[in-house]
Amino acid sequence: MAQGFGLPILVVEDDAALREAVCDTLELAGQAVVAAAGGDEALQLLARQAVSLVVSDVRMVPIDGIALLKEVRTRFPHLPVVLMTAFADVDRAVEAMRAGACDFLLKPFEPKALLEHVQRYRLPAVLDDDGVIASDPLSRHLFALAARVAQSDTTVLLTGESGVGKEVVARFIHQHSARRKGPFVAINCAAIPDTLLETTLFGHEKGAFSGAQQAQAGKFEQAQHGTLLLDEVTEMQLGLQAKLLRVLQEREVERVGGKRPIALDIRIVATSNRDMADAVAKGLFREDLFYRLNVFPLLIPALRQRGEDIIPLARHLLAEHGGRAARPGLRLSAAAEAALQSHAWPGNVRELENVMQRAVILAAGDVVEVDALHLAAIRVDPAAGQSPAATVPAATTVLPAETQKGDKMREVEREHILDTLASAGGSRKLAGERLGMPERTLRYKLRQYRLDGFLKG
Repeated sequence: MAQGFGLPILVVEDDAALREAVCDTLELAGQAVVAAAGGDEALQLLARQAVSLVVSDVRMVPIDGIALLKEVRTRFPHLPVVLMTAFADVDRAVEAMRAGACDFLLKPFEPKALLEHVQRYRLPAVLDDDGVIASDPLSRHLFALAARVAQSDTTVLLTGESGVGKEVVARFIHQHSARRKGPFVAINCAAIPDTLLETTLFGHEKGAFSGAQQAQAGKFEQAQHGTLLLDEVTEMQLGLQAKLLRVLQEREVERVGGKRPIALDIRIVATSNRDMADAVAKGLFREDLFYRLNVFPLLIPALRQRGEDIIPLARHLLAEHGGRAARPGLRLSAAAEAALQSHAWPGNVRELENVMQRAVILAAGDVVEVDALHLAAIRVDPAAGQSPAATVPAATTVLPAETQKGDKMREVEREHILDTLASAGGSRKLAGERLGMPERTLRYKLRQYRLDGFLKG
């Protein structure tokens, strides 16, 4: 069963007596609280711990409440801040509101007023659901915000590098929404040929085109009363973007070959690993559709930016894939964990999952050592669209012996996959389940094996 973890409220006040009084008020009301005696201490605390709300005094030295607010807005743009101020500082409170404060409390204030502000502005508790690992403060802030937007029907746009876990966040939003009992329907706009994408999305009537022997509901209809995930929406052709825009505006869909509109009751979540503003500027994506989707944008940080997630994620994935492969006792050595922590992860969580799948295959015993991870150097060309921060240092250049080892590892992996596919009677779905491998990853590998001549048909 998923267990909830409530993020504490951060109280920042340099007056020890007032700080204690505010903390006592919140704790008596059942709120978790952490405290800081000034702006510097508050920023240090925020760097290592996620919170649901900051309640800060305005008059502090050397960093006052306004400066702290601006720094929080820069580092954690969605974290709510409420400022406490004396009547003489009302002008500064107005400045604070302009700088992004949610509200301010005028001293002296009653406990009831403080609790009302907390109830109104704090981020909701986040549930640590199966498959959701949020150990790093950046991740906790992300999922806290996702839990908040889940309470509305607002369209959400998830962006971030490939492999960061956009579908995980989309499913989290669905599971924490009022639509959780409805369907969650996902479609990868980049994986379906342009000629089929329209009918896949909108459905078709019988006889709408050659081969349409019966009517078929599209993904929009299939997601009725639930959530539709439009994955990699920027890969959609411009002509189809115009039709998608109309569906989003009218909240109704018309099947290909149909004559009557079908009203929709769905929540839309879209994803992209592109710079969407750049795609709009280059004419690759419609500006009006971008604004229609970009109602509530959420940028998912790269794995290298949320380092505290790496080892918990690795342990979780190792247990998951080890269990599927009948190797439930696998664990990482200290050296392996150190190697994982220092890796650049240009492929993000998807790369980490691939590494754990390889470790399950290659580990000689129950303890996964560094050589079973095979963290070969990966050079990434920033011009190809990947962040330069992901580039592995030159000192990790692959040596010939390492290359031979890599070839052997790929050969072992290929034989294992093809043997599993054969034992599954050619069923990719069943083979993927036995391998503990996402079907998309298996499809990619099999396509590569065909191109290399190891698989026919």
